[in-house]
Amino acid sequence: MIQLHYYPATAAMIAHILLEEIGVPYERVLVDRMADEHKQPAYLQLNPNGLIPVLVDGDLVLYETAAIALYLCDMHPQAGLAPPVATVGRAHFYKWLMWLTNTLQATLLIYFYPERWVNEGNAGGVAQVQAHAESRVALLLEQLDSELARHAGPWFAGADYSALDAYVFTLCRWTRNFRNQAPARSRPYLGPYLQRMLERPALQRVIANEQLVPPLV
Repeated sequence: MIQLHYYPATAAMIAHILLEEIGVPYERVLVDRMADEHKQPAYLQLNPNGLIPVLVDGDLVLYETAAIALYLCDMHPQAGLAPPVATVGRAHFYKWLMWLTNTLQATLLIYFYPERWVNEGNAGGVAQVQAHAESRVALLLEQLDSELARHAGPWFAGADYSALDAYVFTLCRWTRNFRNQAPARSRPYLGPYLQRMLERPALQRVIANEQLVPPLV
């Protein structure tokens, strides 16, 4: 059985959503970040980077959220979570998947952990890095909003729900408590889109499983 090593409201939520959408049996294994379990030897054997999530499927141990998403799409094509290989749709799927993980998620991590980018004790530097990251994320949210406006479909890739939607929802959710910039839900197309996502039964199960509380987006 597939095991998902996770902590609530982290990037593991993306894989969690996809597993619920696919509908295959799986086991959730809580990795308590508050107790630094992700930095302990047992977990580091799964992911030497000490990051969450990890997906274990038989002898396969897989980390990096985008890689997990692609694996689940390819192993369960009947779920229709990605366009067929060697199509224009698949090319754009790759583009947005890489953009979400390498551009939006990476910038959000700078916002949440600005102290990693300055010398210890540099409170002014921390505040400046965080403010710049928040402003940058706001611009990236506009890009997501524009893409939804461009095709006017219900899901991020257009008419068909895909793994991109799990990614977009999770990362947009991380902006819900922004201090100086408007959160994703305030955009004219992202706002209704996030509400459509919340109506999906798979996402509702994830919210219950992870015991998430309002505001959800």
